[in-house]
Amino acid sequence: MGPRIRNMPGRIRRRSGSASVEDLVPEINAEPRVEQIEHDGIRWINLERPGPAEELWLRENFDFHDLDYEDVRSRNQRPKIDEYDDYLFIILHLAVFDKRVGRLNAAELDMFVGPDFVITLPNEELKPVEYLYERCKSHEETREQRMSQGPGYLLYTIVDDAFSSFFPMLRKMGLKLDNIEEQIFLEENSREVVRDISNVKQEIINFRKIIRPQRAVLRDLERVKMRFIAEDLEIYFDDIVDASERMWDMLENYKEVVEALEATNESVISHDVNDILRFLTVFSVLFLPLTLIASTAGANVIFPGEGTSSGFWLMVAAMALALGGMLTYFRKRGWL
Repeated sequence: MGPRIRNMPGRIRRRSGSASVEDLVPEINAEPRVEQIEHDGIRWINLERPGPAEELWLRENFDFHDLDYEDVRSRNQRPKIDEYDDYLFIILHLAVFDKRVGRLNAAELDMFVGPDFVITLPNEELKPVEYLYERCKSHEETREQRMSQGPGYLLYTIVDDAFSSFFPMLRKMGLKLDNIEEQIFLEENSREVVRDISNVKQEIINFRKIIRPQRAVLRDLERVKMRFIAEDLEIYFDDIVDASERMWDMLENYKEVVEALEATNESVISHDVNDILRFLTVFSVLFLPLTLIASTAGANVIFPGEGTSSGFWLMVAAMALALGGMLTYFRKRGWL
């Protein structure tokens, strides 16, 4: 399902049951954590992990729709673009590595873009956004480069830096696949290989869940034409679309590779099991006639040489002859 576009005025429209400024006041116990950079008439406002205090600050300073505030409070929104008369509301998902579980998860980045401002509201720490913000805050040259061409270009740099951070993750995933390919044929690492294949397969699945729904959103972002996203910026947003398509192609390739590695590893394991079963079968068959000779000699019947040493050695010779004959036959058939 593609991105949702609404052409609506940017004034706040109260609905029955929606939060008002008065409703939020009792919930606020601290000052809002608001960071701002202003350059050449453009403001970049960053509100990390926004809570009731930050929402109240936004309501006092901007006229955004109540539905957008609901989306900011929610933690399970799909990537989308909502277009209003005087601003854009954008939701994107970024891949972050969760060290607690050792896997990739999706973090949400909400953004408001207007004629003279860009507001970023990450629901957790996003290093690409944080690093870019700190560079713009502390370096005049970076601030001039990123913020002097209007909010549309600033939006491009934020999204571009965020998505560029995906490529090192994808390259690391490719290195994991190469390492698994080398480890598959090492017998002592069979269990570790199964575990590694499962982990990297889960990473690929999670990454695909992040990239898939955003491809349509990024294509739509490329087509959005408003006075704060100039037409000459189309080529920049087209570059982001190309990057997302390259990521998707890499993930498709990784998906095929990991499935092939999984099949290969299963074949290797099956081959090892077959070797063990063949050895046990040959061992059992080799000792079957020896057991038969020994059990016959131990029966309560009279046979030539019974009770003499020659009879014993005759039985041993018969066993050795049977064992040698079967070994020769098995070798000729290629079973040993």
